[in-house]
Amino acid sequence: MATEYLGIDIGGTNVKMGIVDASTGTISNFYSHDTGSWRKSGQFVKSLGDAIAIQLKENPEVEKCGIGVPGLITRDRQSLIEITAIPEINGVSVIPELEKRFKGKKFFLENDANAAALGEYYFGEQGVPEDYIFVTLGTGVGGAAIIDKKVFKGGGGNAMEPGHIPSKNNKVLERNIGKVELLNLSNSMRSSWTKATVLPDDGSISTTGLVAAAADGDKLALAIFDEVGTMLAEGLVTMIRILDITTILIGGGLSASFEYIMPAIKKQLDFWLTPYYTKNLNIKRATLGNDAGLLGAASLCF
Repeated sequence: MATEYLGIDIGGTNVKMGIVDASTGTISNFYSHDTGSWRKSGQFVKSLGDAIAIQLKENPEVEKCGIGVPGLITRDRQSLIEITAIPEINGVSVIPELEKRFKGKKFFLENDANAAALGEYYFGEQGVPEDYIFVTLGTGVGGAAIIDKKVFKGGGGNAMEPGHIPSKNNKVLERNIGKVELLNLSNSMRSSWTKATVLPDDGSISTTGLVAAAADGDKLALAIFDEVGTMLAEGLVTMIRILDITTILIGGGLSASFEYIMPAIKKQLDFWLTPYYTKNLNIKRATLGNDAGLLGAASLCF
């Protein structure tokens, strides 16, 4: 019988969980709950435990459960430190609490970007080496480094926060290319654009509209993505030089822009890096999409 793990993806909007087949990555018994209502109850961890109890009752053969959380955790992966989206659970020793409630079950905790990164190794559609950098583009910019098939934790346990490295305009990187900032940049560039473009000039540009315009070769949309790719690439150069890792996976909701930011990324990396790095450089789009959080959480059980 196939080994199965329980994957739990805790997000600011929803908590998702499901049973993951370890050999195929197939998800069954999918369940999603609104994070807000558990927060309001003041019993977040108890509510989480109740949902886990149902999953484990229906799937008694599951012995290991992985949990991804959006924030900082202790180096020993037992407790939560700063979960910005759910501050009520800051300081909670979540793993000991769950293991006390569910005797004989093992629980594993990780930052969600780290978990999603590891998920690409175990469940991704394309083979990745044992060392790679993973960057998520979405509301913010997250990241991880997988070294020898393991999450690189750094000194205190919370290494690899590429969204918070200095970038242009006296801002950190994610305050330049996060989702809101990308749209602000787009509307700002639209207001001074004088050539032809399909993008609206009333401040209503959307990310899907932007990607669709770029796909049609719209010059303004491509110029916007060129700017985003340039800023992202500056961060990637830093990571590549410090970690000496040349495989980079780009995931997250805004990775739909991958092929339009790539020319600028390639240009910057060719400019800043020597042949030692560029000859092995491999930048590709992550493959797990919306399942990255859940499959990533399950991959902590390997």
